[in-house]
Amino acid sequence: QVQLAESGGGSVQAGGSVRLSCAASGFTFSSTAMFWVRQAPGKGLEWVSTISAAGRFTEYADPVKGRFIISQDNAENTLNLRMDSLTPEDTALYYCATDRRGTNRGQGTQVTVST
Repeated sequence: QVQLAESGGGSVQAGGSVRLSCAASGFTFSSTAMFWVRQAPGKGLEWVSTISAAGRFTEYADPVKGRFIISQDNAENTLNLRMDSLTPEDTALYYCATDRRGTNRGQGTQVTVST
C-alpha cells in the first residue's frame, strides 16, 4: 500500500530555511505526480506545491512562490521541499501527498517559524 513519511521539520527563526523530505513506497514513484500540502493551526489543508510525474514540471501556491522549491529523487523515491525566507505565516504541519487535496498523505512534519 502507499506509504509516505515526512521528515525534516523543526523550529526556525523568520528568514531562515528548512528542507523537508518525504520517503515514498508502495507505488511507482517516478510515474506519479506528487504534492506538498500544509495545515496551519486552526485552518484547513492548503495546497503548497506540485511536481509532475518524472519531475518535468513544478507549480507553487502564490504565498510560497519564489521561496520554496520542490524536487524529487527517483533513485531514492524521495520528495523534497526546500523552504527559504520563512515567515511566521509558514508555520504549519507539512504533508506530502499523492493528490492535490491531500486526501492520501503521510503523518506530516511540523515547521514552526518564530519572529
